[in-house]
Amino acid sequence: MAAEIAPLAALFIGNAMADIFVGALAAVACAALIILYNRIIERRWAAFALFSVLVSAIFTAAAMLFGDSLFIKIQPSLFNGLFCLILLGGWLRGHAVMKLFFGAQFSLNPETWRLLSLRWGLFFGFLALANEGAWRMLDDDGWVWFKVFFAAPLTGLFMLAQLPATLRGRIAAPDKTNTD
Repeated sequence: MAAEIAPLAALFIGNAMADIFVGALAAVACAALIILYNRIIERRWAAFALFSVLVSAIFTAAAMLFGDSLFIKIQPSLFNGLFCLILLGGWLRGHAVMKLFFGAQFSLNPETWRLLSLRWGLFFGFLALANEGAWRMLDDDGWVWFKVFFAAPLTGLFMLAQLPATLRGRIAAPDKTNTD
């Protein structure tokens, strides 16, 4: 949870103290430090998080190089749109792509994986469209506010709303005790 909240806080604080460029740079630095910390503790790279931070760093660098905050503000649209297409494309083909992302953390039946893939795919599509509207209608400060106080909490609420389906779809771990 801290890995999600800390970069958002860094974005918000950096933007409030200076501008969206400083906020984005602070968010990338914060996320990179969290990934490094997790690497030291868990002795593995979180591939998805690493990819996400690298892409964020590239978009932030482009924004700073060209002096255009658009690079920062379109990144959520691209990420969420891509996840939407991947999840819904897999769902349409009968594959539960969510299992690829979270199969190590959860043991769920195939129907639940497919349901979660559909729901999250639709939700990511909604977030992509909402971000498109936000960056087009709001100034930089308004967009940061939207990201921190609308998109992030809405994602948390959506995640909580998926908990009942996730719990119903759990597969019990095999009993490893010896009954001989």
